[in-house]
Amino acid sequence: GSGSGSSSGSASSRLLASDTSSSGDVAASSSEGFSHTTDLPMEIRVAIFICRVFIYLCSMGQWVVFHVKYSLKDFRSKALIRYGRFAIPEYLAAWQGWSSFLLTMFLFCMLCMEPILHCFQNNDGYLFTEHCADGEAMLFPYSVMSTAAMLLYFLLLSDLSVFSTRVSAFALICTRVVSEVALFLFGLTFFVCAFACAVSALEQDDPDFAGIPTSALQLYKITLGMFSGSNFDILTEYPALMIAIFIYVVTTVIFMLNLLIAQLNCSYQATYQDMLGFARLNRGKIVTETMPSVAKSRWDRFARSLRLDERVEFGEGDIGLSGGIQVWEPASANITTVDMIRRFGGSTSPAAQWPEEENAGDDDEDRFDRMEKLIEKAMKRMTSSSKGGKKGNAGGSSMGQSSSDQAGGESGSAHESGNE
Repeated sequence: GSGSGSSSGSASSRLLASDTSSSGDVAASSSEGFSHTTDLPMEIRVAIFICRVFIYLCSMGQWVVFHVKYSLKDFRSKALIRYGRFAIPEYLAAWQGWSSFLLTMFLFCMLCMEPILHCFQNNDGYLFTEHCADGEAMLFPYSVMSTAAMLLYFLLLSDLSVFSTRVSAFALICTRVVSEVALFLFGLTFFVCAFACAVSALEQDDPDFAGIPTSALQLYKITLGMFSGSNFDILTEYPALMIAIFIYVVTTVIFMLNLLIAQLNCSYQATYQDMLGFARLNRGKIVTETMPSVAKSRWDRFARSLRLDERVEFGEGDIGLSGGIQVWEPASANITTVDMIRRFGGSTSPAAQWPEEENAGDDDEDRFDRMEKLIEKAMKRMTSSSKGGKKGNAGGSSMGQSSSDQAGGESGSAHESGNE
């Protein structure tokens, strides 16, 4: 009994030793998992840290100051927009306001989840590393926040399109046709839910359409062309399922997508005629909104640089009026044979009566212009009538020739009948 007990005791001790050794291996492997063998070189880590500090201090700090300033301004002036019991500042109603506010929130979340800060005290001698127990837990949510922040950065960057009228007009058209795309997505979602529920109620064993969520995902993939051909081959084993998918393809891919194209085409044609005007109005709106923030000294310096008090030249040596900006262009760009500038002697006071032109419409130049126009009209009429006469003569001669031929034929037949 004692021998068996000792043997069991030795077996248990060996088992305990093996457990402790395996747990030690797991701990070692986990520590090696956060070992810094996969870390970037020191120079790259320092560069990443400097760039992130710049983003948090300069970008996020600037946005924090911006939102605090305009929030206090709107609250003091009571420029608020109410949604039920809640009131928000008026500047957040514009897309630039709420998108920049979301960007500030995402940047703040990134700062709270920063893996470098979580690994700052547990870096094992690797400065600015992201690979530690706390840092690895924050990597995925940090990447999600950074992805959203990057998209918002580029969304705000699209506001620079106002510097080009053509690009600004294109951006305005895109914003105006977004509603049509939203309607298409709403209709597509309705059909996806309907067919997903219908296919799930169907007796079939296709794993791609097992349940409503899986079926809906596969139907979206079919519409977007992401459903592989091998999966379509499996549908041949389930004829009823294949018929349902065929009806869905006809409804969405053939009908809905072509309807979306027609809607976008109509929307574009309705907006295209006025898109440049809308772009100029948008630029003017931005200018008027920016003007109050410009310092008076800076505006005066800009106005002096335009030299609007100097008189500009209509042509070389022909001094004109003040208050304009002279723009040079090639002489062949806009050819004019008649001087469009009317000059009158006397006072230029606005209170003075506008002088009447003597012999208005009866001077030699006007007479020659009228004669030239009359001659041009007469020449056009003569050329058109001559062309019509030639066509008429050609038609008449052909008709006369055919009638003479017909008369000759009749006389020939009569002569032959007489000889008989």
